[in-house]
Amino acid sequence: EALHLSEHERDIVLECFHSIEDELRHGMDANSKTIIVSRLELFLNYCTRFYERQFITRSHVVSDTLTRFEQLLDDYLSANHHALPTVKYFADKMNFSANYLSDMLRKDTGKSALEHIQLRLIDAAKEKLFDTNKSVSEIAYELGFEYPQYFSRLFKRYVGMTPNEFRGVS
Repeated sequence: EALHLSEHERDIVLECFHSIEDELRHGMDANSKTIIVSRLELFLNYCTRFYERQFITRSHVVSDTLTRFEQLLDDYLSANHHALPTVKYFADKMNFSANYLSDMLRKDTGKSALEHIQLRLIDAAKEKLFDTNKSVSEIAYELGFEYPQYFSRLFKRYVGMTPNEFRGVS
């Protein structure tokens, strides 16, 4: 998604471009490089400000995005893809870059898109662990983990115990 700018912010960005362009057209001297770098830094600082601001001023868009992301994640897990869901997959479905989607979710919830995915996988794993007919490895493969050891490490990181320990407590 593009950077959303108000007219005033657009004018500021264009002014930065024009000042850089003017300096580049001006004859090069001992201070030219320093001035150009300073103006580029100013431009990047404004971009950072405007980028972070849009998550605050467009909170309704962020909220809608979170709802849509969670629905896509639920659909993905219920479809039994047998592959781990990726941030890129959901970002593509939502027409965002993976970084932008993650930034948007982090600003709203404090968790990245990957953390949301992992937490949802852990919730699904907890439900499946109640079915004692399936081994932990079978559950890991069902959820899309290529290696059951990775599943167990991730589970322990979020839950504080291994899947087998969790199954024994439940």
